[in-house]
Amino acid sequence: MNAPLRMRRKNAFNLLREAEKLMSFDEFPLLRSDVDPQLHASRNEIDQPFHLVCAKDCVVVQISGKARITFAAGAVRYFDLEPGDHIYVPAGSVHRILTVEKGIQIRYKARDPGHERVMWLCDSCGHHVGHHEFDATSAPAQAGYHAAVESYNSDPKNRTCEACGHEHAPFDLSAVRWDQVAQMLLERDEDE
Repeated sequence: MNAPLRMRRKNAFNLLREAEKLMSFDEFPLLRSDVDPQLHASRNEIDQPFHLVCAKDCVVVQISGKARITFAAGAVRYFDLEPGDHIYVPAGSVHRILTVEKGIQIRYKARDPGHERVMWLCDSCGHHVGHHEFDATSAPAQAGYHAAVESYNSDPKNRTCEACGHEHAPFDLSAVRWDQVAQMLLERDEDE
């Protein structure tokens, strides 16, 4: 069972202490909602279950642990991240974060990030399996992540590659708490 999330956004914090409250790919915005860019923190223990495409540029920073960020296209297909590494992710880049050693990551994102797309690529042949697009400015991105994975999990057809026929396993949503993070962020926005 996921522990309840009790955090508040503020402009001064001890990142290592705050990160103890986080889970994999929470992407919890740490700063007050009027600050641009936002710092989104996660304490990752699993691989990101999908590829992500952001409408605006972002930067991924490895604070502790080790990870690999992969890109579906381009001259450079991956970067290995160690503490202190910063990776610039241009808008529209299809990327995924793989956890090598559990650790803390920060993603610098625009305060109003615009549309994001979650994508699944076949593990066997790399073909596009499915995607889900949402507006991360009008609602928390975590709500979009949760809805995307629920849809992906709901039917084996959604997880089967049309090119090679490989059926991917459903993602265990108990490993994340996007629905809780999204709900908390919506409640906080109403209070501000």
